[in-house]
Amino acid sequence: MVFPEFRGRRLRRNDTLRRMVRETHLRVDDFIYPMFSAFGKNIKKEIASMPGIYQQSIEHIVAEAKEVHALGIPAVILFGIPKEKDAVGSDAYSDSGIIQETIRAIKAEVPELLVITDVCMCEYTDHGHCGIIKNGDVDNDETLELLAAEALSHARAGADIVAPSDMMDGRVLAIREALDENGFEHIPVMSYAVKYASAYYGPFRDAADSTPQFGDRRSYQMDPANRIEAFREAQLDVQECADFLMVKPALAYLDILRDLKDRFDLPLVAYNVSGEYSMVKAAAAKGWIDGDRVMLETLLGMKRAGADLIITYHAKEAARLLNG
Repeated sequence: MVFPEFRGRRLRRNDTLRRMVRETHLRVDDFIYPMFSAFGKNIKKEIASMPGIYQQSIEHIVAEAKEVHALGIPAVILFGIPKEKDAVGSDAYSDSGIIQETIRAIKAEVPELLVITDVCMCEYTDHGHCGIIKNGDVDNDETLELLAAEALSHARAGADIVAPSDMMDGRVLAIREALDENGFEHIPVMSYAVKYASAYYGPFRDAADSTPQFGDRRSYQMDPANRIEAFREAQLDVQECADFLMVKPALAYLDILRDLKDRFDLPLVAYNVSGEYSMVKAAAAKGWIDGDRVMLETLLGMKRAGADLIITYHAKEAARLLNG
């Protein structure tokens, strides 16, 4: 096909034609909304680096969960800010921990909303790392025991899906075995299979109070330069019976999303992370971009790259636009 016989503009002439031939669709059902639950009462503290996102006590979390459900968003993912932190992240796997109490509160008021829980230690340790520290680094195998205990405590509280984000080797298998041995074989594991040591996480660390107190996370999170390593990480999680695979961050790693979509048949999740969100918000506030259009274009790009689901702080505003 060559010009003038072929004219690509024929199918772009008006909105109805464009809608009829559109290849990729963004839907409210695609979204998972992150929430930060803080210990205490009457807390609703806006995160300075993430306009419109809050650390909230449970009563406000429940109110926002009702709003999320009313918009048609199917799921939330929970992160916790405990009353106290310690070297072993005790609140993470306590049956009376902040996330466990939040799960129960949401399920009591909005039972139809799917509750996903982040399974990691960084929000609960006083050193800010994702596991037990030995000789100045995270001890992989000892941390697995705590991650399994954390996931199990979330399941007991009523979580619908557990999502390990720690990047310890073997954590999907450890969690799967703990769930299965305790009667929770029906609970899926949404693995942060490919999680890079990214500079895009900065605002999240403000939100979750999880900045490492020494060093960084490059000994366990992936090198941003590596592509083939992502296949190995994802394959291991598939072999360990993960039910979902995730790529985090999304925007600078769209090639990795496409690679995983082409190689694996599990549902694929993109995490539209805090730094990506905050850049759009900051540029829109300056009047440099049309924030709504850039937001939707960014999310659509993640879908086009292969994501089935998107964890995004934009979920509520995107849902309002898509709902019309």
